Amino acid sequence: MIWKNLKVKNLIMLTLAGLINAFGVTFFLYPVNLYDSGVSGTSMLLAQITPSYLPLSAFLIAINLPLFFYGYKKMGISFTVYSIYAVMIYSITAWLITDILPVDVSIASPLAESDLLLCAIFGGLISGIGSGLTIRFGGAIDGIEILAILFAKKLNLSVGTFVMGYNIILYVIAGLLKESWILPLYSIITYASALKTVDFIAEGLDKAKSAMIITNKPKEICDALSSEFGNGITIMNVKGYYSDKDKTLIYFVVNRFQINKVRNIVLENDTSAYVTITEVADVLGNGK
Repeated sequence: MIWKNLKVKNLIMLTLAGLINAFGVTFFLYPVNLYDSGVSGTSMLLAQITPSYLPLSAFLIAINLPLFFYGYKKMGISFTVYSIYAVMIYSITAWLITDILPVDVSIASPLAESDLLLCAIFGGLISGIGSGLTIRFGGAIDGIEILAILFAKKLNLSVGTFVMGYNIILYVIAGLLKESWILPLYSIITYASALKTVDFIAEGLDKAKSAMIITNKPKEICDALSSEFGNGITIMNVKGYYSDKDKTLIYFVVNRFQINKVRNIVLENDTSAYVTITEVADVLGNGK
């Protein structure tokens, strides 16, 4: 049964994510005609140019749900259910705020009034928190991410480039339809604010980095790293292609605040060591 694969904690957090996303969009972006990214931004534009009896929430559901169903085989049943649930919470809350609750979001933000810069920044920040929480707890709140996963590779694009391209086209269309570029340009600020927030929420402040160290002095470096951090260390025997000499590769994972200390330890023990440092998407296990 599908319900056995769903976690109550995830559903609670996805409920919160949908509420937050709806708050950011309806309190800051929608009142001043700024645009979110992806399907959310597309729905906002369609709600502006169609009759008033077609609300934002209707477009959010009508566009998102088919995309999630379309990506079901690729993404899996749990992801699809979580995503649809988050979108439904987002859409229903947006409808309640714009059409039912005694809050006037028709002509100006209740909190930032008509200040486009404040609305762009805080709208992107708050909706980014909602989107980031959705990703962190197993779903997605915008179907454009599904399209990106399904088609980006076929178009020889990264997922991020696909989404960015979609948003650029969206903002250009909005500018042409509205015969003004002020709101689309401010919407780029919204997109940038949301993008950074999504990364922060989904991946966390304590983002891991890995160091690959090729050295002739593995014992000295490993002893110093182990003494300083107490983390697990992996070593491998490698051979230089041009030098034809045996060397040791040390693989070590730390957080972003510790990486400068790693650099100093390596340089103190082997000035000729070769070091590469890369970001790690996720870390499982204790590495011992």
